[in-house]
Amino acid sequence: MLIIHAHPRPSQSRVVKDLLSVLHTRPGAEVRSLYQLYPDFDIDVEAEQQALQRAQHIVWLAPVYWYSVPALMKHWFDQVLAHGWAYGHGGEALKGKACWWVASAGAPLSAYTPEGMHKRPFADYMAPLENTARFCGMQWFKPFVVHGGHSTAPEVLSGWCASLKTQCEAFEALSAQEGTAP
Repeated sequence: MLIIHAHPRPSQSRVVKDLLSVLHTRPGAEVRSLYQLYPDFDIDVEAEQQALQRAQHIVWLAPVYWYSVPALMKHWFDQVLAHGWAYGHGGEALKGKACWWVASAGAPLSAYTPEGMHKRPFADYMAPLENTARFCGMQWFKPFVVHGGHSTAPEVLSGWCASLKTQCEAFEALSAQEGTAP
């Protein structure tokens, strides 16, 4: 499992830190912490593509930032998922690989309703990531999102981590079955 981790201030997020610790314990897990590797945003595209080629299971781990992912992860998409490699003519390097977004959202799920502060369902904000994965021929799995990350009590976060471990096992087991989501 390859974990593409992007958090600009990882020491300030106990939720993403705990989620990463669960994912990192998976057998064969490889973590690529983008803000640690590329603080200047100068991505080693070849190294990232090689890591992707080695993996069958790819996890994008990041907090929700302005209804998307942090800037460096978006830049990573733009640089690494290149035409002719990840999509387009001859671009089949990621075809059939499993992709899963694991995220932390500061606001509670109730904020993602017509009455909530964001006025739209959270699924509306997942579409760009889902379409990115699908456009590259990847299998998309239903995201794992911890809502209310800013106020999550330790015992609640522990429950989320247990759930992530269970869903991670399902992700790994079911990814060979195209179109199956945990």
